[in-house]
Parts: sequence; structure tokens; C-alpha cells
Amino acid sequence: MSEVLLPQPLHPDLPLTALAPMQDVTNLWFMKVIAHYGSPDYFFTEYFRVNETSRLNPNILSAITENDTLRPVFAQILGESIPDLVRTARELCNYNIAGIDLNMGCPAPRIYRKNVGGGLLLLPEKVDRILGELRQVVNDRPLTVKMRVGFENTDTFDKILYLIDRHGIDLLSLHGRTVKDLYHGAVRYDLIAEAVRRVRCPVLANGNIDSATTALEVLSQTGAAGVMVGRWAIGNPWIFHQIRQALQSKPIVPVPLVEVRNYIDRLWKTPTVATIPMQSRLGYLKMYLNYIALSVDANGHFLRQMRQSSTEAELFNLCDRVLLADKHENFSSAPYSVL
Repeated sequence: MSEVLLPQPLHPDLPLTALAPMQDVTNLWFMKVIAHYGSPDYFFTEYFRVNETSRLNPNILSAITENDTLRPVFAQILGESIPDLVRTARELCNYNIAGIDLNMGCPAPRIYRKNVGGGLLLLPEKVDRILGELRQVVNDRPLTVKMRVGFENTDTFDKILYLIDRHGIDLLSLHGRTVKDLYHGAVRYDLIAEAVRRVRCPVLANGNIDSATTALEVLSQTGAAGVMVGRWAIGNPWIFHQIRQALQSKPIVPVPLVEVRNYIDRLWKTPTVATIPMQSRLGYLKMYLNYIALSVDANGHFLRQMRQSSTEAELFNLCDRVLLADKHENFSSAPYSVL
């Protein structure tokens, strides 16, 4: 078992929190925005795609080199070529990273069909070799894994957990669905609890952590060392702060809708906004608004009108009408529906 210590959390007496890595979402700017509302203990980058010709993506690298959130950032890698994974891990260890995270859970078909991401869960022997080689290189900082409970079923779950332990993985982030489940259906928190019992490293429970209340329930049910939140942190950037409030038995302070409007402005004002065509900018913002809308308006009117808006002015006028109409109305921290 590795003797490498995980980075110091914000509150050593509380369970860990982490922002899940999400491609095209968890970039440097989004990390900064989340930090403004209440940082998680740990950030994870979008994945660095690794193959024979790959080089470190400068945009993803900036989430490490230009990060002023004061929180540890793990560099996530995705690939199956062992020499290139080793090469990339060595290169990344030259930067101020909290550790190397191997992606074994990405459910996108274009990814798993290449035997990377979630596709690796079908290949325990390959995982054994990859983890063995990476552990030799990543020996002075944490080596972590993000994975799901299986590909189409859980046939390889036991074997993969054995390999996690055998190679001294320092932190396991476990999404309680299979790769083929994508983001639908029940999350197998019972299997996360099994992983907590089976491996010696800390386990982060991942999958539909949609509120502080859910986070506490999942921690109680699984015995996990912490929670990893993905899509619901897009819709509610206050979630990490709210989780800490709940863990400390403090009341969760309501968020006025006017603050949601300010959050949308902050998302929009990414430093690269001036260089992006308007339709691309609108698409970028709508991606985030998909997760915000239903917590603002349970009947879905805001969501439908937001998706139909075709100009910047139209979109922001809609946001003003919905979010600034009643300055005493609060944002719901518990979502109504999963998109």
C-alpha cells in the first residue's frame, strides 16, 4: 500500500468533497466560479487524452498552472497505451498537481469503444498492467482512480476492486452506475458501500448527489470518506458549502434567485467570451442553464423558453424576467428532476 498522503482538506474533521471531472465543463474558469461560491476539497481536471501522438492539452493544463483557487487539482488521464500513459504521467508530475487520476468510467460510446475510460472495466488484465506501471512512476504523490461499478453489469467489479487494493491506489471515486447506465436509473450505493469495506484507500461516493441532504444520506448509507458531485454542482454551485453546513448541523442558508442571476453572469464572463462566436457562446451557457433551470422553475417553462432563445439579448431578458421578478424568492437547493 502506498504511503503517499492525500492533500489536506479544507476541514480535516469533515468528510471529503470533490468536484467530478466533466469534459468541456470543469475547465479553469468553472473551477474559479465554483471556488467563488464555496470550493470543494479537491478539483479534478478534464481528461488529458493519451495516445501515441498526444501532447498535454494547454487548455486543460491551464486548470493546473493558472489555478488560484488554493485547492488541490488532480490531473486526470484517459488512455490505454501503457508507454504513453507512463510518459504523460511523468510529464504531468513536473507540474503542481495533487496527483494523477486514471479515468476508468467515462460512459461516452466514442470513448469506451476504444477500450479507454469505462471500456477498461471490460479488461481487468489490462487494468492490472496499467496500474502497476503508473504506480511505479507516480510514487511521490497520490495515484487515484475514477470508475463505475461495471460496464454493462458488475461481473468485473470484484476483480477491479482487488486491483485497486493490490496497486496501492490512494483514492477511489466510484460512480454507482454501470457505463451502459449513463446517468439514468438507480445508483447502486450498496456497491459503493461494498467497495468501502473492500479497499483500504478512501472512497468517494459519486452518482446523483443532488443536494446536501442527499450527500448526508449517501455518506450514512455507504460509509464513504466523502462525496464527489458532478452535474448538480453545475446547477447549484453552492452545494459544497451547503454540504459542509449540513455536516456541521447548521441550517442551510437560502440562496436568493438574484444570486442565481449573478451566477449566470459569472459563467458568461469567461475570459475567452470575446473570441467565441455568439451561437457557440449561447450553446456554452445553455449547457449550464439546463441544470439550473429546473431548480428555478419546477414546471419547466423557464427550461423550455431558455432552450428556444436564439440571441444573447433574448436569453438574458428571459433570465431577468424569471430571476429578478421577486427579489425575496429563493433558489431551491433540492432539484426537481434529473435531466
